[in-house]
Amino acid sequence: MATLKKSTELLESMYSVIALLFILVACVELCDAAAAVDVYRLIQYDMSGSPFGSRFAALNHHAASLSFPPGADLSRTVLIIPLRELNITFVREYITQKKPLGGLLFLLPEVLSFKHGGNKQVHEKEKMKKLLAELERLLVHSNIPYPVYFAFENDDIDTVLADIKKNDAMGQPATATTGGYKLVIPTAEPKKVASPTITNIQGWLSGLKADGDANQLPTIAIVASYDTFGAAPALSVGSDSNGSGIAALLEIARLLSLLYSNPKTRGRYNLLFGLTSGGPYNYNGTQKWLRSFDQRLRESIDYAICLNSIGSWDNELWIHVSKPPENAYIKQIFEGFSNVAEELDLKVGLKHKKINISNPRVAWEHEQFSRLRVTAATLSELSVAPELFEGTGGLFDGRQYVNETAIIRGVKLVAESLARHIYGHQGKNVQIFADESSLAVNPAYIRSWLDLLSQTPRVAPFLSKNDPFVMALKKELADHADEVNVQHENLEGIFTFYDSTNARLNIHQVASVTFDLLLLLVLGSYLIVLFCFLVITTRVKLFRLKKSIDTYVDAKVLMS
Repeated sequence: MATLKKSTELLESMYSVIALLFILVACVELCDAAAAVDVYRLIQYDMSGSPFGSRFAALNHHAASLSFPPGADLSRTVLIIPLRELNITFVREYITQKKPLGGLLFLLPEVLSFKHGGNKQVHEKEKMKKLLAELERLLVHSNIPYPVYFAFENDDIDTVLADIKKNDAMGQPATATTGGYKLVIPTAEPKKVASPTITNIQGWLSGLKADGDANQLPTIAIVASYDTFGAAPALSVGSDSNGSGIAALLEIARLLSLLYSNPKTRGRYNLLFGLTSGGPYNYNGTQKWLRSFDQRLRESIDYAICLNSIGSWDNELWIHVSKPPENAYIKQIFEGFSNVAEELDLKVGLKHKKINISNPRVAWEHEQFSRLRVTAATLSELSVAPELFEGTGGLFDGRQYVNETAIIRGVKLVAESLARHIYGHQGKNVQIFADESSLAVNPAYIRSWLDLLSQTPRVAPFLSKNDPFVMALKKELADHADEVNVQHENLEGIFTFYDSTNARLNIHQVASVTFDLLLLLVLGSYLIVLFCFLVITTRVKLFRLKKSIDTYVDAKVLMS
């Protein structure tokens, strides 16, 4: 009888578990995974304690398009906005007026992806570039209290968006009542990046002293900042700013190293190459690098040339200086570059901008040299310095917007000008780096580095000391310089950064609550009928079993 009782209890427990599972299934919102895509979060940072960028990362809201019905409540809705359909006025209105919104997802053309590769032209690329620049300017300088992401268009997400537009146009936006599509990013909330590091890489080529000369040789510095800043750190590759400057510097180092490898052609100048970090943050890395020099080295620098954004110009570059154009050193630099530019059928202009010592904003890299009374200039296609966090490697600064020919011409201009200064050939029509010679500029070398730079996000707070890219720069410079040193410093100043730069977005097609309630009603009815059936069946079986046992017991009693 005990065994029978246990069997009965076990059977009743199984019925309870089965019923519970059915109820749980009925209560869960049914959904199908429609797509899963990589997404890239808007930058999150603090400046002097003030919050900027997107302040959240996790997402679990229904999706809508720009075709949403008037007066719709978007507080728990993510707007999907393709760049091709972007209404910048609408976005600015929602952000500046703090209108309630669940989130923003901007869709970028696939051709803008650095994974896409190639040097394909973008239709109306200048218009798209201007639009992206305006969007980034708005997003980077705003405090946005909801998640903002970027993704690239593909067939899956295009199909989903078409379906969403159709529903929105019919006045059936996605809600808990109507169903639709839900966007889910199950990620932890962002945390502050602790002690972000910047890394400066320095290369040195020693000049040749004359016999019996005890004086220190003068030094020429060629410098370029390699890191970037953009609305989406995981997409900030900065092909022009400052990938073009880095590619040019490495090729200039390669060419000059060929001359310095032979004692007969080694110049009487030391050459200092600097790959600096912290460029978007007032050239913080350049400042720390210069302050690490001893006084003797700093005083030996004849002048420094900083390369910045030279990959998208047509026929004119600008030399930016802090000292007056009448200064003898400035005149010498400008005349040297102008003479070579004329021979190359190029134009070079001179821009003078005084430094305001009381202003912490450093617009050009050469200004960090000028603050230490070192003659320096910045060579750039930009005639005016960009504002803070603008023109430093944003979404529009990809491979397809860079002209290799422009970088090659820039390398010729700088290398030839420096060489003529080093060897005393100013004013002479002597081509040291002539085409088809052993010292000719190598387009394939520039292209390979430009390709690598255009696939490598380089936002300083997210680059570690031993990042493969940093190590690759060090190794490459070591191939062209006698001495290479690496300097690691903490990024100091008024900036604080947060992690969670990319994620995986799951797009689910969800059923409406009406459907769920109907399904729950059907399943509930089924469970009630099933329960009644099982109860009646079990009681009949138990009655028959009990009767059989009683008969068996009575028979045993009679036999005994």
